[in-house]
Amino acid sequence: MIVHRTQPTAPTSTGRRPRLASAIALAIALAASPASGQGPTTSRFQPAIATRPEIRNALAFLDSNFSKQVDEWIRIAEIQGKSEHEQERAALVRREMQRSGLEVTTDSIGNVTARRRGTGGGPTIVFAAHLDIVHPLGTSLSVTKAGDTLKAPGIFDNSASLANMLAVIRALDTAKVRTSGDLVFVATVQEELGLRGMDYWLRHNPRPDMLVAMDGGLGPINYGALGIYWSRYHFRSAGSHTVTSRGKPTPVKALSAAIARIYQLSPPALPDGAVYNVGQVHGGEIFNGIPQELYFTMDLRSPDPVLLDSLDRTIDRIVEDAARAEGVEWRREVVQKNGAGGTEAMLKERRRHPLVETAIDVHRFVGIDLPRGREAVATGSTDANMGVVRGIPSISIGRSYGGNQHTLSEWADWPSALKATKMVLLLAASLAGLPGSSAIVP
Repeated sequence: MIVHRTQPTAPTSTGRRPRLASAIALAIALAASPASGQGPTTSRFQPAIATRPEIRNALAFLDSNFSKQVDEWIRIAEIQGKSEHEQERAALVRREMQRSGLEVTTDSIGNVTARRRGTGGGPTIVFAAHLDIVHPLGTSLSVTKAGDTLKAPGIFDNSASLANMLAVIRALDTAKVRTSGDLVFVATVQEELGLRGMDYWLRHNPRPDMLVAMDGGLGPINYGALGIYWSRYHFRSAGSHTVTSRGKPTPVKALSAAIARIYQLSPPALPDGAVYNVGQVHGGEIFNGIPQELYFTMDLRSPDPVLLDSLDRTIDRIVEDAARAEGVEWRREVVQKNGAGGTEAMLKERRRHPLVETAIDVHRFVGIDLPRGREAVATGSTDANMGVVRGIPSISIGRSYGGNQHTLSEWADWPSALKATKMVLLLAASLAGLPGSSAIVP
């Protein structure tokens, strides 16, 4: 994903996980109670679905094959996958999808898509997991395992979700689960570069009824979209040798003044406000001269589209004023502009959508803790954003517990991926519907 969110602390594991059969009674009671303060539930999840023979067999498959799933997770994580260089990972995912008999295609940007056709009469649900990681080619991706913890760059974001997705596909196939609606599994590319793969996929494929991004830590479900604007602000002058530089315009002063004034801005804080950061400053090649060109980068984020655009215009004016005062040229290079989905108040009706309510109930059923009153939040920085801003009911769900993503010390709690995988399977069956049960009407 393209934003670093604090993940829940990984639970201490004793290596003992209760069998599903012994937990069903408690899970039924928990799933039957609506989220606090939300009124009657619109959830399409019924705990009895887990007792259907084909679903019970699919869940048992996940239990008995979980060690293989973790091995595959490690194998995926150790394949280089920097954005725009996902080809080897994509080939593995495509091969495994084909082995389950799915219709698999790879588009021109590199997304791998597998369709599992339903019997008819149900909605089309897309499950998306991104292939790419942020780490440069050549980074050591060797995975170390210590107790319940896996450590390696990219082990959490997002190798875990790819392994979870493949495990769900195999479980559905082995147990011969038939859904009413189509299930579409998409391994996207270039998520870390601004959700490019998902954006491309939605522009070149029929509009799905719902979109589920498998990305993030286990915890609240995200049903919103944090707008993200990335820009480079360039400053340019004629330059000069230090000896003759007195009094001449320098982009250093313009850049410094602009950044200082930007950091005086104090917008309301997230979750409904905004946050910004100057992440890079580049320019100059020698000690003894005014640099001819410098630039800084701006990462601006907000779920509020009005606030986001207002701050964007304000930053432009600050840069323009600083350049004019120093007598240097400036230009803006827009790297990405991913729109904002809206604040919690703006997305009130989406919070009540069956997709969100169903996801909450399934999380509870498999034993994933959700904070009471904050079971779902109106934000997100995943492939689901591309659905949210298009008006497609979309959420993102977690893959395991973990943290330190986008760093060399990234880690993941591997036992928690089993609950996450079961959650995806039950969510797919509940949303797409099973013959003889009711599916969500889009």
